[in-house]
Amino acid sequence: MNKQEQLERLNKKMLACSQCILRKTCKQVVPGEGPAEAEIMFIGEGPGQKEDELGRPFVGAAGKFLEEMLASIKLKRDQVYIANVVKCRPPQNRDPLPEEAAACWPWLLEQIKIIQPKLIVTLGRHSMERFLPGQKISEVHGKVMRREIESLGKQIFYTLYHPAAALYNGGMREVLIKDFKRIPKIIEKIKTEEK
Repeated sequence: MNKQEQLERLNKKMLACSQCILRKTCKQVVPGEGPAEAEIMFIGEGPGQKEDELGRPFVGAAGKFLEEMLASIKLKRDQVYIANVVKCRPPQNRDPLPEEAAACWPWLLEQIKIIQPKLIVTLGRHSMERFLPGQKISEVHGKVMRREIESLGKQIFYTLYHPAAALYNGGMREVLIKDFKRIPKIIEKIKTEEK
């Protein structure tokens, strides 16, 4: 079974999941989307209202901004994998509870294992906290970090502010765009080190 087939099988399992309370209040599970061979995986917090309606991650205003930033580094949405920490929308877009994030954690780990991205870009503090606990996003945004994650091995992370936060804060928007534009150089460096 190739990576794409593995991912499709995993997505079917996720769609049937009802391990936490979120499944009772959302319209549908939003597993994630993108190619199984993606070099870059973006991980946000959780689906919002638009994502819950359409069953796709990052399709609202923050998603449009993400696509603009991808275009600025000559990438299209269908070249990267986009997922969230929780796969179901929290009611009223509240922050996911620790037990909800924990219930979805095995799904996210399995996605990462299949895709094996060269770089995981965390979008916002909730995503960052899952992989880099105890950090402050104001201190680590725009920094590359290597971490050993149990059952994943060594992984390279790059922390960014969430696109939604940048939509409402002009200063943060500029910081996010500047940090985002470093991604091609980071990927280039990772590939050079792999040789």
